[in-house]
This record gives sequence, structure tokens and C-alpha cells, in this order.
Amino acid sequence: MPRLLLRSLACSLVFLAVSCKTYQLTGANPVQTSEKTVENLYFSSGEDYVYKCQMDIYKNHVSGILIIKKLDETTHRVAMTSDFGNKLIDFEISENDFKLNYVLPDLDKKIVINFLKNDFQQLLKRKYPVKESFENDHAKIYLSKADNKTYYLFFNKENGLLKEIVYTKNNKEKIDFTFEAKKHIFADSLNLQHKDFKINIKLFQITETEEK
Repeated sequence: MPRLLLRSLACSLVFLAVSCKTYQLTGANPVQTSEKTVENLYFSSGEDYVYKCQMDIYKNHVSGILIIKKLDETTHRVAMTSDFGNKLIDFEISENDFKLNYVLPDLDKKIVINFLKNDFQQLLKRKYPVKESFENDHAKIYLSKADNKTYYLFFNKENGLLKEIVYTKNNKEKIDFTFEAKKHIFADSLNLQHKDFKINIKLFQITETEEK
């Protein structure tokens, strides 16, 4: 990974856009629901999830292979290698804990580690207590709150699959996760788009998890 990319990431995290807008759910109506909890099951299998990973940080592009493996009910292991097979980073993560197993020296920066920790804690969060529910023509939408964090989860009405998570903090939209999937336990592709600075991560299926 070029040093220029790390400098760009550092600058982008320091000079966040102050114009980030308050998030408002539009085009949806409140509905009654019996659901107390909804889940993101895309990383719930014990099999390896292997993806082609593309990261765009401002004008810098990095690609490699990303592997996500569930270790137990609360913890995942995440490892990324370059296209040439060199290990870049390896860590274990849960909603409340983070253990760094390995990081390439050029990547061993607090700002980079915190960026990856936050993104993957949000991506791998599984259970969401339901506070309110809504629906539009295409999706059932569940509002979940914890501390000053708010999540909107959009489930496709036709197949029941999770298709989007909008993560907000202090009423500001932070990250938009969108999924393409055919199974509840495996996302064929994922687009992670930051809203307050120009960072985008895309994952594309390499090997599909087999259902037992």
C-alpha cells in the first residue's frame, strides 16, 4: 500500500467535512411490528467468507483479498492480503473488543487501525433491538438505537433479505452499507460508503459459503 494513500487517509480523517447533513428517513410510513430484534446474518456462518476487496480513499485505489471468519458468537477474525499475497493486516473483532494480530509496518498507524476497527465493528454487528418500524413500496425498515448511535435496516419485501444499513451518529449519516445477496447468510457483494469523507470499500464474492 503506497505511503501516499496513508497520508491521504490521515488528512481525510483529520479534516472531516463539517457539512455532513442530518439523516432523515423519507418516503416511508410508520407501521406496527411484533419484531423485538432484527439481525444481520451475512457473516453468521462458520465457513470462511472470501472477497475481492477494493478500497478508494480520495484518489488512491488499493485492492486485495479479504477473509472474514466467525470464531464464536461474538467474534470474527478479519485478514487482508495484497493482490500479490502479502499480508497487510490480521485482527480479531467483536462489538466491544479488538485484538490486532498483525499489521504491515507501513499501516501501523493509530488513525488507520481506528478507521478499520470502526468500519468492521459496524459491518459485523449482528443483533439490533427494534425501536420503531416503517415500510415503503420495496422495503421493511427497522430503526434501532444504542447510546448516540442509530441504525436503519432495510429488508427487501419480496425475499426478506437485508439490503441496506444506514449508520448514523449524533443524527449525522456516517456509513451506508448496501448488500447484494441470494442467501440470508452470505452477501455476494457489499458496498461500504462513508458519508463524511471520501472513503469507499467494495467487496465482491470469490468463494461462496455453502449451506449445510
